[in-house]
Formats: sequence, C-alpha cells, structure tokens
Amino acid sequence: MLNKHRGELYLVIGAIFFSLNGVIVTLVLDHMTTFRLAQVRALGTFFLLFLITYIQDRNSLKAERREIPTLIFYGVFGYAMVQLGYFIGISRGVPLSLVLIIEFTAPIWIVLWIKFVQKKAVPNGMWGGIALAFIGLIFIARVWDGLTFDLIGMLGALVSAFAIAVYFLVGSKVGEKRSAQSITVWGLGIAGLTWAIFMPVWQFPFEVFTMDMNLQGIFDGTFVPGWVLFAWIIVMGTIVPYLFVINGMLRLTPSKSSVVGMMEPVLAGVFAWVWLAQSWAPIQLSGAAIVLVGIYIADKAKIAVTSDK
Repeated sequence: MLNKHRGELYLVIGAIFFSLNGVIVTLVLDHMTTFRLAQVRALGTFFLLFLITYIQDRNSLKAERREIPTLIFYGVFGYAMVQLGYFIGISRGVPLSLVLIIEFTAPIWIVLWIKFVQKKAVPNGMWGGIALAFIGLIFIARVWDGLTFDLIGMLGALVSAFAIAVYFLVGSKVGEKRSAQSITVWGLGIAGLTWAIFMPVWQFPFEVFTMDMNLQGIFDGTFVPGWVLFAWIIVMGTIVPYLFVINGMLRLTPSKSSVVGMMEPVLAGVFAWVWLAQSWAPIQLSGAAIVLVGIYIADKAKIAVTSDK
C-alpha cells in the first residue's frame, strides 16, 4: 500500500516542508527584500547540494551537450521565473491572494498541454478534481475581499503559473535520464546564476546573517541569529522538499503531481494559524476541505499509461 502511493507521499512531505518554510520566510522578509532572499535561497542551496552530490556521485552531475539547453531552460523557467513572476505580481500591487490563485492555474495549463499539444487522453476525474481544487483555493484566498487589476502585475503572476507548469512538465521529462538530486542541482545552479546576473553578489547586505531576528507569534520575544533562519530556508525549506517533490514527480504523471501540490497553500495557512495566529474564517476552512476533496478525486482518477507519460 505504501509503495503504491509512494509518489503521493513524497509530494505531501515536500508540501509540508515548503509550507512551513513560508512562515520562516515571513520572519526573514522583515529584514531584507524578497529578491535578495530568493538569491540567497538559490545560491546557498546550490552550493551545498552541489558539494553533497559531488562527494556522493559526481558522475551524476555530468550532462551531455544535447541536454544543456533543456537543463538551462528548466533552471530559468522551472526555478527562477516562478519566483520572478510572483515578485512582479506582488510588487505591482496585485493582492497576494490573487497572485496565489493565478499561480495555481498551473494544472490547467498542464492538462491543456497534454490534451491539445501532446494529443493524449485526460480522464474526466482529473478535470473534476482540478475544478474542485480551484474552487477551494478561491475560498481560501477570499479574492472578493479586494482586487487590484494591475496589468503588468497580473501578467507577472501568469508568467509564474506558466513557469510552474514548466517545472512539472520538463522536470518529469528530464527525470527520465537523471536523478532527482542531479536535477535539483542543475535547476538551482541555473536559477542562482540568473539571479546573480540581475543582482550582483558584492552588493548583498551581509549584515543580515548576524542580525538577531524575532521568531514572532507563539515564540514572540525569542531571537535567533539570522544565519539560523537562512540555514533552515536552505536545507529544510529547499533541499529537503525539492528532493521529495522531484522524487514524487518521477513516480506520478505531471498533471497529478501538480494537483497534489495544491496542498501547499492549505498547509501554509495551517502553519500560519498555529505559529503566527493568523486566523481562518469559516469560508476559508471550507475551502481547505474542498481542496483536499479535489486532490483526493484527482488522485483516484485512473490514468492510462499512455495518457501523459
């Protein structure tokens, strides 16, 4: 039973770590910009995971010349562009809730790609599960409480959604010939290089590493050095969940992987409620339940071997 659903289990574990990391990121963002944090996350994770992988199996990092363009494309769009589009959205005044909803349209673009570009069958249960999951996400985000329709910001969020779709589609394809750890190293390395081009490392505010940061919420008044939180973000908030998610992706279809990934905003809300006392309205709790039902329906959908593999 466990082996049969190992892919789903890996994705759920990855979602848990990613969601908890959202709280840690919130604490750190009181002291630095989102762009710089993204840079630290990408570069720090890359160097650490590269060293580990090089020691364990350096041959897995080798890539044939014909693979390089795909790996670069994957790193830029599947890693760096996800965050870039997200930051453009919120920096242009688009409410975070609306950016979130737009980002999680990724399963729709994946399914449409599979259906109309790859010309492969998509089971009806998958469509129903995706529909329910999106309805639940709308309830959780409560987008009707206020929207700012800045065109550039909306397009930025949409870019992030397309990038997430690329992350699942290309990641599944690349994973046919290399390990999850190797994929992650390449993706983060390209993303880190992309960030370094736009934001020179020598201009980085290095004082944040020794700055005392308040844990807030239920731990308010407890301070830890900045490097502790950065270490968490890099190791437990990035390396661990990325490896779980990619291993899960290799065992599931792209469409199912992306739908299971919708657990992340639900879990993020739970962690924010417990740690930071961010309360949920009844409509949001209902939305969380709807998302979980949608995930269950999609997960139970019978997908033929030739559907989107």
